[in-house]
Amino acid sequence: MAPNDSAQTTEEAKDLAVGRRKAARYIVPVAVAGVAAATIGLVPALAASGDPDLPKISAQELIEKIAASDTQQLSGTVKVNTDLGIPAIGGLADSFAPKGGDRGDEQGSSAAPDGKLMELATGSHTLRVAADGPDRQKVSILEDAAEYSLIHNGDEVWAYDSATNEAYHSKDAAKGSAEQHGKDQAAPGDLPSTPKEFADEALEAAGDTTSITVDGTAQVAGRDAYQLLIKPKQSGSTIGSIKVAVDAKTGTPLKFTLTPSGGGKAAVDVGFTKVDFSKPAASTFDFSPPKGAKVTEADELGKDQGAPKHEKDVKGLEEFQGLNVIGEGWTSIAKIEGPAGEGSAAPKEGDVPPEAQGFLDALGDPVKGKFGSGTVFKTRLVNALMTDDGTVYVGAVTKDALVKAADAGK
Repeated sequence: MAPNDSAQTTEEAKDLAVGRRKAARYIVPVAVAGVAAATIGLVPALAASGDPDLPKISAQELIEKIAASDTQQLSGTVKVNTDLGIPAIGGLADSFAPKGGDRGDEQGSSAAPDGKLMELATGSHTLRVAADGPDRQKVSILEDAAEYSLIHNGDEVWAYDSATNEAYHSKDAAKGSAEQHGKDQAAPGDLPSTPKEFADEALEAAGDTTSITVDGTAQVAGRDAYQLLIKPKQSGSTIGSIKVAVDAKTGTPLKFTLTPSGGGKAAVDVGFTKVDFSKPAASTFDFSPPKGAKVTEADELGKDQGAPKHEKDVKGLEEFQGLNVIGEGWTSIAKIEGPAGEGSAAPKEGDVPPEAQGFLDALGDPVKGKFGSGTVFKTRLVNALMTDDGTVYVGAVTKDALVKAADAGK
């Protein structure tokens, strides 16, 4: 039968904390808003019928198994399905794309990763992934009649959109330093695209506010797996549970499923349908632009399209009074105060492109409280309250929790 953990004792909770520290090298900080922009699912039929009979394992042991996993090489297919309750944003990035050159009507390269990868935030997608250590990775988004690929090979990053025959190229974009990674948005690690990356973020949230148990077994992509169940102990969070299927042999996460507290189907669900842990062929990471392809260099894009705008944005951010975090754990709320003396920071008609304005209108819900009035922009996971005086409250919490936090701030 599939193993199940009972409620943890105080001593077990202490042991679990030790296990989490051992897993630290795999963990990245949780950014709920980032997860909302990138979250992802697997159709239930992907799991094979019948749960495999595996040796009993505790939650601490399973976390340590993930930490001990040293999977450097793999290839496979990942099915992605995201249901955040937001409109499709496939073309939304284009409405914000910086204009280039001397002509104000020219957009940036359609192959640039930042806009293309935003499409994973909604709908269903199939990815083909491959990795050979920290210096070679490839992610391809398979479409009906086209394919978009992002390839990191040594000190180069290439992106290619077959639909438009455009390529994006960056040199020295992924040498491993945090400083360089921050400078070049083309690094493949910018957006989680495999179950392991999502699992790492979820594990970082574990603490006194979190319950972690082993919830049976499953078979994913033809491999036996344990299921790690992560649930908030606090009320008021929009996250109901996170389930991570962990390969019983290698400790590699194979599937990640995030279910909202409001019920319904998973909001985020990403998992392998096929996986192979052997070394991919070296040719997998080779790329040369096809004949006739338009090639955009990253440094040219930054110089012509992004630099002046970014410099202005940085100056504007300096005027903000900073970010305060209210509460802890799953019900944490970030409070961001706008520039002093400038009045409302809420978007006004004409401030943003029509496509973006329609997107915001679809999410908006007017609210009132002791704080005054404002608008709650809502998804199934992340909600944000923007008050009429320009203060923003955002978190993976309910609308009522945001209003309560705003009222308490007055």
